[in-house]
Amino acid sequence: MTFEREQEVIAEIKRYIGENLPLSELEDDELLLRVEELTGEWLKQEYCSIEQRVSIVEQVFSSIRGFGLLDSIIKDDTITEVMINGTDDIFIEQSGRLFKLDKKFESQRRLEDIIQRIVGLAGREVNQANPICDTRLPDGSRVNVVLPPIALCGPTVTIRKFSKTPMTMEKLIEYGSLTKDIAEQLEVLVKAKYNIFISGGTGSGKTTFLNALSNFIPRDERVITIEDSAELQIKNIDNLVRLETRTANVAGVGEISIRDLIKSSLRMRPERIVVGEVRGGEALDMLQAMNTGHDGSISTGHANSTEDMLSRLETMVLQGAAGLPLEAIRQQIASAVDIIIHLSRLRDKSRRTMEITEVLGYEDGRIVLNPLYVFIEDEKSTLTRVSGRLTRTDNEMKNTQKLQIAGFKHVI
Repeated sequence: MTFEREQEVIAEIKRYIGENLPLSELEDDELLLRVEELTGEWLKQEYCSIEQRVSIVEQVFSSIRGFGLLDSIIKDDTITEVMINGTDDIFIEQSGRLFKLDKKFESQRRLEDIIQRIVGLAGREVNQANPICDTRLPDGSRVNVVLPPIALCGPTVTIRKFSKTPMTMEKLIEYGSLTKDIAEQLEVLVKAKYNIFISGGTGSGKTTFLNALSNFIPRDERVITIEDSAELQIKNIDNLVRLETRTANVAGVGEISIRDLIKSSLRMRPERIVVGEVRGGEALDMLQAMNTGHDGSISTGHANSTEDMLSRLETMVLQGAAGLPLEAIRQQIASAVDIIIHLSRLRDKSRRTMEITEVLGYEDGRIVLNPLYVFIEDEKSTLTRVSGRLTRTDNEMKNTQKLQIAGFKHVI
């Protein structure tokens, strides 16, 4: 059976179901059974492989109760990212490389229906008045939607998929992102309540690393997570509160920002605050929380280097408090952040930990950094493959007070 004929059969079965079955009264299992029966009846007179038959059943069912064409893509665990540029252009990322699929949505209306279903599941809204939306799928995958007229090529959807099993340090060690010894040192820093900032570019693995790092938080602590769209997979904490922002409704009211959530979290007796990502004025609130007894806080931010992360933090704080002098901002950053872990996606598409740096303080108008580990390429590196390891520098760790208070005798 050709692809065109397969799509014709799917359209015919869908039309029949829409006209003859009481969809609102049928449970999912009952509907799936009816779809299987109808597919069998439709294909009596023509040859169809078992794989095609299963595909037709899945596409018909998911077009009614699921996400249509997206369902089969989302189920594929080898796909890490999905990019939909209108109805005809669908791209996926597999093994760090982009591919264009030979599939397309039947119409713009169908794609828009799927978008509304995705957005509605998370209680969000997206329309011409509010054409940009960040949301998530039921499995936690991150979704960004941009509608026309903002998106000139048609409804645009970008899905960042997350593994069904939470990331652990053991997996990061297995992938070569860092070594067992360094993971043990990071465990000490987390347990000793150092404030840690994870920086890196798009797709460098910041959220993945944060999930792995969170496994080191003691189980009996009260942890509050704050995110734009909930995607963190913190599993080992009993006393966990997850907070998520909310966009304004059609009337322009009801918005709850990360700044609002950080301020509210301070009244919830947190022992640690984990902010999925800081992008704007909320950086000031985050730093103030770190500086007012909420040690052990962890967050992430977009940056191309450790130094760039500091510059971006300065800019973000200014967005929240334009009148603050730069010197005061730098002092605030230097006293709040203890450790910066910088990640990068290298030329061979591998994700590596590039640097672990201690923030020493503020001196002579600048923030003083003390690199503890840096990634060094070795002679096996080529233009297409990166080989190297995270190496300990000769610099001693200076700020060991938290280690001593927590009862750790050794120095990183």
